[in-house]
Formats: sequence, structure tokens, C-alpha cells
Amino acid sequence: MSRKPSALIVGTGIGGLSCAIALKKIGWSVRLFEKTDSLRATGSGLSVMSNASSAMKKLLDIDLGLKNYGAEVRNFEIRHSSGLLLKRLPVQKISDEQGAPSICISRENLQRALLDQLGDADISFGKRVTGYNETSDAVHINFEDGTVSSGDIIVGADGFYSAIRDAIGTESIIQEAGYICWLALVKYSHPKITPGYVAHYWGRGKRMGIVDIGDGWVYWWGTANMSNDDAKKWKGTNRDVAEFYAGWPDLVQDIINSTDSESIITVDAKDRTFPENWTKGRVTLLGDAAHPMLTSLGQGAGISIEDAAVLGYVLKNTEDYSAALRRYEAIRQPRARAIVNTSRSLSDIEQHDRFFPCLERDVGMLLTSKKSMRKRLQDSLLFDDLAIQAQ
Repeated sequence: MSRKPSALIVGTGIGGLSCAIALKKIGWSVRLFEKTDSLRATGSGLSVMSNASSAMKKLLDIDLGLKNYGAEVRNFEIRHSSGLLLKRLPVQKISDEQGAPSICISRENLQRALLDQLGDADISFGKRVTGYNETSDAVHINFEDGTVSSGDIIVGADGFYSAIRDAIGTESIIQEAGYICWLALVKYSHPKITPGYVAHYWGRGKRMGIVDIGDGWVYWWGTANMSNDDAKKWKGTNRDVAEFYAGWPDLVQDIINSTDSESIITVDAKDRTFPENWTKGRVTLLGDAAHPMLTSLGQGAGISIEDAAVLGYVLKNTEDYSAALRRYEAIRQPRARAIVNTSRSLSDIEQHDRFFPCLERDVGMLLTSKKSMRKRLQDSLLFDDLAIQAQ
């Protein structure tokens, strides 16, 4: 009986776990390595849009079953900071058309869903990568504790500050976006927050999102323009956050004030320049290690899961792993680059803080036709498996 090919996956976030699921599906042996001492999921939420589940299903016949862990998007609104409705987005309709829901979910529940899908997992904790080397028939990761692990390929799914990206010499420079993000989960009910409700509020240099994630839990996030240095140093209470949204709808004020200050996470918004390459020999990158993005499109998790699906697809029935990884990169780079660039452009528009650019933005959204809005959404929400199979 022939030996199973083996993958060394560095990182146990969304990308790493999704990669393990994909490679196990095609018959690979997988080992995961995590630098921290346990699996962790910060107390915030995110979206896994329909393109992610569609990629896994169409390419690998994997049903992630995320509807059982979060809330399916049913009503997605864009509103002015006054509360005026600017647009309802046809997210559910587009998702339904490709038979894959768009799901809003807590990070903890998404981690649980992926672990449930993965089943038995070989995960080693406290493993900090110091380098790697490649021989004629294997790749070998060196760890800070002096140990070495060997396999057929290495997948760097180790996030924004990827050690594997540094090890293969891929340059990707941090780009500061110039605003702060507050993130929180809260048990909360309100007549407006119906099952599958998502609302984004646009103001001048500020935004607010309110998202149902199921079981009476709501994920909310807020942004405000400030330097990244100030954002990193920011300390305050829920009342301090609420002050940024003075004069906004009562729902916005109330949900912030209903959240314990200790449970509000603060991060500075940033991404990286898009790398020219993310593969070297039998080593490749996936997810935020390859293409971190700003959150405006809500596609960070989804594009990582797409990566995993495509990687599994190109590694099926091949023993030329270097060629397969080059093919993976060639397939994924145009799609990932487009989403990264769109996320950055949309972030710039949404964070405008001058009157006339904000007016143009808001009126533009109000007047955008249903056909045009649908086309914009389809660019991110639809996963084109036929184009991939043709490459």
C-alpha cells in the first residue's frame, strides 16, 4: 500500500483548519502546528459568504454545514448615520442561486464548525517556526524548541505576521488604513434585529455594523478615523465608544452601552501590499499569510476557505507537488488580488470624513440600480468553479 502524501500546515486559524479539511478529503495526511499553547478564537464575529461554502462543495464535495452554527443572511441594509435606509442588498437571493448560504457567525462557532468537520486532528502547540529547508524528496520545518518536522509540502496559514512568508522571502509591506476598529459580541434583542439581520451605518469618518449571529447573540463593530498609532494605544469604555456615535440612531447607542467594556476588542485597521508570489518549491501560503485584507467586503474568511478548496483541488491525483502549488498560486492570485483591492477601495470610500465626498457616496448608494448592485455583489459572492477546472 502506497504512503499517503503529507502536509505540514502552520497555523490553526480559519485558513489552516480549512486547509486541513480539504487535504484530508483528498486522502492526505495532515499535521497542524500552532505557536500558541491552545486553540484560540477572539470574542468577535465575521461573515462567511456564499462563495466560500460553494467552493468547498463544488470542488471537493464538502458541506461545511455552517447554517447549524451561525445565522443565514436574510436582510442586509446600508443606512446613513441618521438611520435613513440607503439600500437593501440582495445577498440572500444571490446566495440562494448558487445553493450556498452566506452566514454570519462568531469566531468561536466557526472554529467549532471547522473542527467538527475535520474530526481527529494532529495539532502540535507551542511550535514557533524558525526556518525550513527543502531536499529532493521532502520539506522540513525547524522549530524554536529544536525539533524538526518533515512532509511533502508546507502550507503557511499563519496569518498577518506569517513566519512562513518571511522564510520563503516573500515581501508584503504593512499598509496602515488610518482608523480604529471596535469589535464585540453581546446577548441582545431589539425589534429591528430579526433573524439574519445585517445593517451597516455610514457616517463621516465612522461606520457601524450590527449583525445577527443566531441564538440571541449580536456581533457589532465600529470604526473611526484616527492614526494607527493612536488606535493601538486607545483605551476606553463602552461609554467612550458610544460618544463617537453621538446623534446616531438609538439602536446604535443602546447596543454599545449594553456591551461590557471588557468584552470590546480594539484593533488598528491595516492590510499589506499584495505579494508578487507566495509559493517557493514545495512551500506555499494561504489566507492572511498570503493576502491579508481590510474588512469592508467581509471576505477575509471566505477567501481563505476558497484558497483551501482550490489547494485541495489542484493536489488531487498528482505527485508533482511543486507544479501543483504553482498552479494553485496562478489560479488564486487574480481572484485574491481583486478582493484585496476592492476591500481597500471600499474602505477608503466608506471612511470618507469630508462632507461632499460623503454626500456623493451616500447619494450614489441611494441611486444605484438593482442591476448594478447585483453585478457588484456577484463579483465577490459567486465562485466560478468551471473557470478553475478549465485551467
